[in-house]
Amino acid sequence: MKKTITLLALALFAHGVAAAEPPHWAYPVVVEKPIAPGADETGAVQIPGASRSYTYAQIDDLMNPPDWFPDSHAPAPNVVKSGAGKTVLACGACHLMSGMGHPESSPLAGLSADYILRQLADFKSGARKDPTRMNGIAKDLTDEDAKQAAAWFAALKPIAWTKVVEADSVPKSFIGKGRMRFVSPEGGNEAIGSRIIELPQDPLNAARRDPRSGFTAFVPTGSIATGEKFVKSGGGKTMPCNVCHGLNLKGLGDAPSISGLSPLYLFRQLHSVLTGARSGASAALMQPVVAKLNEDDMIAIAAYLGSLAP
Repeated sequence: MKKTITLLALALFAHGVAAAEPPHWAYPVVVEKPIAPGADETGAVQIPGASRSYTYAQIDDLMNPPDWFPDSHAPAPNVVKSGAGKTVLACGACHLMSGMGHPESSPLAGLSADYILRQLADFKSGARKDPTRMNGIAKDLTDEDAKQAAAWFAALKPIAWTKVVEADSVPKSFIGKGRMRFVSPEGGNEAIGSRIIELPQDPLNAARRDPRSGFTAFVPTGSIATGEKFVKSGGGKTMPCNVCHGLNLKGLGDAPSISGLSPLYLFRQLHSVLTGARSGASAALMQPVVAKLNEDDMIAIAAYLGSLAP
């Protein structure tokens, strides 16, 4: 009887974790205000250092995103710059033509091609869940397009993209056009609480998909030092990250680099593994790592890792 009750309790717990509403601040799926800085401008616009110009209709075209600095990378495969068919969006739209991505997507620059292909396979099978974008894209992506995109992003070099700043309060903000967070026009501040708030350093150029315009990640005061303890020693709840991700946390074998990535993205991956939204062979190795972590722990880990050099 006792065993039955225990199994039932575990089942209810697992169901509760999986069914819990993910924190909206970490999963910017719902656009709160369909606006972005400069989006009402007419005519072609430019960004600093670029010789090309695009209209906002072109900038927002997810099947043909702007490539502001085409000479800064090798020629991109068609699926990266133009998508495929009606359902496979251009990879460069969300992940940028630098591969660094915005906080609502993911950084791909410098990841191994094999790792990228495994994630695409998990999206395709549903082991990794993103029903608003990647599940549908991966399902319709051909093996050849997947290989070409993975190899191209793997050849890109990661750059310093996110500045991590501890704060007790942050500017009031909203999820705007493109699922990116912007400072509210009304102004004002609010307590950060248990959140990571990532805002573009240059909102206008970020909205124009500038591949050189990064972000500031505001994290709770004290979280970087707390996260360092978790990452280096396990903090009594988990295991040191370097066991799998290498001494410098820049990847080891099948484990990807986790140094200098967007804290918002890092938190989202830890949380998704915990809830089962990210499963599959790679995530299975992470499940015991996150099993005892709460959201504050994951925020701290993400804050420290994000503060490191990429």
